Amino acid sequence: MIFLDQPYVSDFLIDTLQKNSLAVVDTAALDAFKLPESLNRISEEQAISRATAPEPELIYTISENSIGWIAEHLTATSLPQQIERFKNKVKFRSLLQPMYPDFYFKAITLAELEQLDIEALPMPFMIKPAVGFFSLGVHKVSKAADWNAVKAAIQAESSQSQQLYPAEVVNESIWIIEQCIEGEEFAIDAYFDANGEAVIVGMFQHLFASDSDVSDRVYVTSKAIIERYRQPFTEFLNQINAFTQVRNFPMHVELRRSEQWGLMPIEVNPMRFGGWCTTADVTHLAYGFNPYLYYFSQQRPDWESLLQDKAGKLYSIIVLDNSTGIDGAAIAAFDYEKLLSRFEHPLELRRIDHTQYPVFGFLFTETCVENKAELEFILRSDLTEFVTLHHL
Repeated sequence: MIFLDQPYVSDFLIDTLQKNSLAVVDTAALDAFKLPESLNRISEEQAISRATAPEPELIYTISENSIGWIAEHLTATSLPQQIERFKNKVKFRSLLQPMYPDFYFKAITLAELEQLDIEALPMPFMIKPAVGFFSLGVHKVSKAADWNAVKAAIQAESSQSQQLYPAEVVNESIWIIEQCIEGEEFAIDAYFDANGEAVIVGMFQHLFASDSDVSDRVYVTSKAIIERYRQPFTEFLNQINAFTQVRNFPMHVELRRSEQWGLMPIEVNPMRFGGWCTTADVTHLAYGFNPYLYYFSQQRPDWESLLQDKAGKLYSIIVLDNSTGIDGAAIAAFDYEKLLSRFEHPLELRRIDHTQYPVFGFLFTETCVENKAELEFILRSDLTEFVTLHHL
């Protein structure tokens, strides 16, 4: 069964639910969407019964907004504790400390930021909410002189994120400071099957514009990326589950490949693949299989077959976050057609209300390796060339 919730439900997922009669839990969150009447809705009482049965049904949430429902209604199961184990970055780091005994991390409250002895911390370091989402409140501090600006940014962002997301998704009462993990970054969609074994159903490399960039602008998947990293990443996930001990559990994993630490998780987002129905949908566009169904049917991708004709192609998620420095309320329009003209093969464009969320939309593309410059362009663009302001 599946939980639908804000901020977004894709047409591909809705089509998947309809064609396969997957059970959709009929929570109040569904009222925000124009969903087909033909969906196989089940009541919350039915959902609780199915989740607490001797052989519970598989659960998937497209949004971490649904974690609150699970925490409230499924206390008879171990699922709330399992979710917390991954979602809370402080608890997650503590759990994996035997794997990385020398890695520095520290929990801190927002009120304690002012008294923090910055000189006592390892440089560079990252600071972010212990429970967070979508790079909200994530900052890199490379030197002590940066600290005052970072503190000011944290204070400003705190109020915004609290208005956008519930506490189960972004909770800024506790923050985590941790050593900066250098190296290439990747995002993985995977699930632990009924035997607790990791199955990867999607893999993306997270591109950055610079060493100080912490944005989510571009994620790329390709035949080369999957063939090179699928085996070591699968083994790594199995090492993590030696500590977490979960079964039938979907997740979106962000990790770095570091010279110092080897493979190091940044965070594990429980019970879903990439947020906003992004990574799973792009995996389908790129490789032709449905990650949602593969999880529910406990199916493993035949990557050798799926990648046969994919040499030389890059498939990308482009997050059009509002990096203009202009408040969304002051922006009258975003020129999506001009944006599309900059790419050789757009696959799908999703327009988002930038006055409700700090993002103009999501663009999925196919790019020839020889034309990677189009990805470099959007990676470095602040998007101001695409916006029109309200006339005063």
